[in-house]
Parts: sequence; structure tokens; C-alpha cells
Amino acid sequence: MAERKIRVLVAKPGLDGHDRGAKVIAASLRDAGMEVIYTGLHQTPEKIAATALQEDVDVVALSILSGAHMTLFPRVQDLLKENGMDDVLITGGGIIPPEDVEELQSRGIGRLFGPGTSTGEAAAYIREWFETNRADEEA
Repeated sequence: MAERKIRVLVAKPGLDGHDRGAKVIAASLRDAGMEVIYTGLHQTPEKIAATALQEDVDVVALSILSGAHMTLFPRVQDLLKENGMDDVLITGGGIIPPEDVEELQSRGIGRLFGPGTSTGEAAAYIREWFETNRADEEA
């Protein structure tokens, strides 16, 4: 049986208009053998959750540089839970102060990556999470 690909939704919630990092991470995850869906700029949490449900993703990776991370990460998380997707990894990155990272992770948000993180490190984290939490699921 073929190994199931990890399905990752890369999303840019809110009004942040800078998506270079999201495009770089999307391409690097694709290069690492994952199936990547990129939503583009200015997505609402509702649209992100609907796309995650429709695409049956394993991971939602949010890229936020606007400073709205304390609102947007929890809102996406709540919407995923409402749709029965509380087993989906929510991870991401951006400019997020360490105290906010700690608070978001205490809510169940996965690892958050800051500027300068290698794309390989992010891919390895997602792959490790998948192998621990989802690898036994059928393709």
C-alpha cells in the first residue's frame, strides 16, 4: 500500500498583505512530499475552516504577520472543533512574541515558527506529528 501524503492547508488569515513566507513554506512542504493547498491572501477564519473541511487536511498552517495571532489562531481552532476537526494540527508562523506563543500552545496550538526558521525544520515537525498522530490512517 502506498504511503498516504500529508495534506497541509497553508493560509493567510486577516488583513496582512505579505505572503512571501507563506509561499516559501508552501513550496518547501510540497518539495518535502506533502500535498499543499494554499488559500492566498486575506482569508477569514471561516473560509479557512471551510477549506480545511472540504480538503480533508491533516494540518492547517497559518502565516500571520499582522499582530492578530491571539484572535485568529483561536478562532480557526474553534471553527475546526465545531466541524469535528479537533484532531487537525494547527501550526504556523510569523512575528509572534514568546509569551503569546506560550499562551497559544497552552490552548493546543502546535509549534509556531518565527523568522529565520529553516523550512526543513517546519517540514520535519509536521512529518513527526503526522507519524505520531495520523500515519496509521488509510490513504
